[in-house]
Amino acid sequence: MTHPIRLGIVGLGKIARDQHLPAIAADPRFRLMAVADPKAALDSVPSYSSLTEMLAAQPDLDAISFCTPPAGRHAIALEAILAGKHVMLEKPPAATVTAAEHLIAVAAMQRVTLFTTWHSREAAAVEQARAWLAEATITAVRVDWREDIRRWHPGQNWILEAGGFGVFDPGINGLSILTRILPRPIVLDAAHFVVPQARHAPIAAALTMQSCGVPIRARFDFRNEGDECWTITVETAEGCLALTEGGARLSIDRTRISVDTANREYARLYDRFAMLIACRESDVDLAPIQLVADAFLVAETVSGEAITF
Repeated sequence: MTHPIRLGIVGLGKIARDQHLPAIAADPRFRLMAVADPKAALDSVPSYSSLTEMLAAQPDLDAISFCTPPAGRHAIALEAILAGKHVMLEKPPAATVTAAEHLIAVAAMQRVTLFTTWHSREAAAVEQARAWLAEATITAVRVDWREDIRRWHPGQNWILEAGGFGVFDPGINGLSILTRILPRPIVLDAAHFVVPQARHAPIAAALTMQSCGVPIRARFDFRNEGDECWTITVETAEGCLALTEGGARLSIDRTRISVDTANREYARLYDRFAMLIACRESDVDLAPIQLVADAFLVAETVSGEAITF
């Protein structure tokens, strides 16, 4: 494009304000032109109550970035794609694998860019871990993802409703890293969910997986009230690799490996989005959401204590 990419944002919640807006402002290839949210607005650009209203008022938008919850996202993302807009989707890309696959197919027919983002893959140490593991003999993998739902999602009841993903809203970040750094595909064997009373999505989960015979154990918990943990540990014949702080830090046999720990996850996502648009290409990977979908299919579920925000 000969001009900055004219961008609209749909959904103006915490993730949009904390991550998307600063990344857009720092990238001269983008110009934020509008936002759409029925409950929020920005003073700096026109604000609309819906995507439909935004597209009608500003048909010259080039691209739309979606920061809405996954439930209901398929319909609005489809509306943008059919209007000829390039689309960037916050993780997870949709509420179901089928919905995500449909968006991929329609974007290809419309010849627009579709970018299904996994921001945790852009954490500082992920690519270095991937490169090291490509030459290693992996023997076992553990994932430990624990955080406090009240801290990160205060009052957001949707996250424990059907289609809200529950503990997999953060847990899928760990799965996105896992599917990036392991050199072979992952298969889910079993799952165990804890679902709070009167809710529909798990607040804790344990997954049993394997990758070409290598055992993988993963535990996710939204009830954590102490030190939070976002760690992946990979045992290999060459040593033990640990990715901590959500992929920001790397150590091998407890020796920290030097990486640039500056948080550039969303800057890298928008850099990638700009390049994809320039090349009229898409970047879509559904491996993390497929593992979550498989877990919901086979999970043994028990009832947990009721939760209120």
